Amino acid sequence: MTKLTVAALQLAFTEDTQRNIANVSDLVREAAGKGARVVLPPELFQGPYFCRTQNENNFATARVMAEHPSVIAMQKLADELNLWIPTSYFELDGHHHYNSLAMIGPDGKIAGNYRKSHIPDGPGYQEKFYFRPGNTGFKVWPVAGDFGATTLGVGICWDQWYPEVARSMMLMGAQILFYPTAIGTEPHDPDLDTSRLWRRAMIGHAVSNVVPIVAANRIGTEGGQRFYGHSFICDERGDLLAEFGADETGVLVAELDLDLARKHRAAFGFFRDRRPELYGRLVEDV
Repeated sequence: MTKLTVAALQLAFTEDTQRNIANVSDLVREAAGKGARVVLPPELFQGPYFCRTQNENNFATARVMAEHPSVIAMQKLADELNLWIPTSYFELDGHHHYNSLAMIGPDGKIAGNYRKSHIPDGPGYQEKFYFRPGNTGFKVWPVAGDFGATTLGVGICWDQWYPEVARSMMLMGAQILFYPTAIGTEPHDPDLDTSRLWRRAMIGHAVSNVVPIVAANRIGTEGGQRFYGHSFICDERGDLLAEFGADETGVLVAELDLDLARKHRAAFGFFRDRRPELYGRLVEDV
């Protein structure tokens, strides 16, 4: 029987990188103490969400994966606590910059690197100024332990709005989907609250792929932009197992019954009844 306990972290961040990483580390320890074996921090937790504006000074905070302070700190924790930690970071690769994720395993080693595929560009989310579109393709990672064996899929923030991303990872064998996030108010429209849409989009992926989902967002106000939290864990039916509101700091933990999810997935027949020969339009330009 494969039952895996997972966790999502929710917290605010400041300009103090060391303090941010220490705060994340404290919550990782708390999650491990509650039995979590995979712990998901929010997107780009090294500091404030710098992509709100275009400022060339921010490029100085990028590092190669092996030298990034967020990655190094999570490697030590993963090794010490026997965890998988999908770790978001600002990656430097030669002259290029990526919004990336290092999948860190229980031995502290990096199982692989994923570069965010979909890069947003709009008021408050000007990521195209900083990041090249990812060139890794979507990634999944087989994991095993005393909980059994399963496969984790991870998308980063804007990726989470695309049903193609979730379905692609499922076709690659994913049995849980994780989404580290930095999202909040929309500066161009103060009356637009996307927190409900944000959740619904991912819960839709859960239902249409019959897969549990873990989403971790930041909170707090940065430069007048408020990040709205609402991190959650849902099961393969889209039912919420654990959730935060807009202001809580802490750890969400839930046990996922992956054998039950697999049985439900087979019974729904969504993958049995696929018609790939009809989907060519999906890979054509608009």
